[in-house]
Amino acid sequence: QVQLVESGGGSVKAGGSLRLSCAVSGLAMTDYHLGWWRQAPGREREAVAVAYTLAGGTKVASSVMGRFTVSRDNDKRTVALEMNSLKPEDTGTYYCAAGRTVVDFYKGQNYYGQGTQVTVSS
Repeated sequence: QVQLVESGGGSVKAGGSLRLSCAVSGLAMTDYHLGWWRQAPGREREAVAVAYTLAGGTKVASSVMGRFTVSRDNDKRTVALEMNSLKPEDTGTYYCAAGRTVVDFYKGQNYYGQGTQVTVSS
């Protein structure tokens, strides 16, 4: 049974930082691209960041480039999202995601966690 469990959400003021973490179980870490999606109020869910599998490398959305960093630790079975210089438009529910292929990941065809709330006030 695949389980993705997020932690680390909360409320901060604009310009602040938060670190999200996700504990992964029930799947072979090296077979999945891991990352984060978010759902902002009134907006469609969007892919925020992905850490690729054995080949390494990461990619973040243009809206968070230079502010967010994604990382994974296959030994610890975790994926993290470091968020700096947060803006009110970053507010939303953040979901840990695991996709079997890059196409799956960006199509949203992933395993997801239950989500963690991030609220950024101005």
